[in-house]
Amino acid sequence: MFPDRLHEAVAFLRTHWRGLLLLLLGVLLPLVLIAELTEDIFRDGGFAWDTAVLAWYRAHRTPTLTSLALALGVIGSVRVLPFIALVIALLLARAGGRIHAWYLAFALSGAALLNVLAKLIFQRPRPDELGAVLIESGFSFPSGHAMSNAAFGIALGLIFWRSRAGWPVAVLGVFWGVLLAASRNYLGVHYPTDVIVGFLSAAAWAYGLYLLMARRWPALRNSPGGMDDTRSSVQTGTDVVPRQERERDRTR
Repeated sequence: MFPDRLHEAVAFLRTHWRGLLLLLLGVLLPLVLIAELTEDIFRDGGFAWDTAVLAWYRAHRTPTLTSLALALGVIGSVRVLPFIALVIALLLARAGGRIHAWYLAFALSGAALLNVLAKLIFQRPRPDELGAVLIESGFSFPSGHAMSNAAFGIALGLIFWRSRAGWPVAVLGVFWGVLLAASRNYLGVHYPTDVIVGFLSAAAWAYGLYLLMARRWPALRNSPGGMDDTRSSVQTGTDVVPRQERERDRTR
């Protein structure tokens, strides 16, 4: 069964690589423009409110909050988050939402790729290490934690949007992304602009990818739990993919 799913993913990449490339560039190019316009500010400690926000976090640190921020950083790191996403993707696939599983995987991996490219282009130094709780390697802009966790949370919200749990999952997904972004500022390892731009870029990528994949697999717009768990068009304000079309998408 896994080879069939892998074949579907490869076929999608071959067919829609131009659209995916345009989407990646559509997210990356505005970041390049921002960096060009604000290069001197980025290289010299950021905006005034960047340092002011970091100073506010430093003044309000407590042992409990610091432990929580460190734990969030571990959960949302590249060492843990991909495995959490993999488990969720496998559960989605077992429940019949194969395309939902692939969407989650593409959303997370694409955000990671965007982050790597952006860091190589901007090479922004991290904030003053003396004010940080821990020392992180690599460049600062944009925040990898903010991008990956925002993509993860927003993707889950879009996946379950048509389900009966749509609102709670969407709110929790966005809250998770915001919480991880704020924790990076609290720990002093990123400027506020790093996490804000990272969050917004990941949101644009996740939503654009959702629209692109839903054109190829309309069943993505339904709940991964099946038609019985998919809210009607009266509840959502949009059409629900018919059962016959959903089943046809599964067999492609």
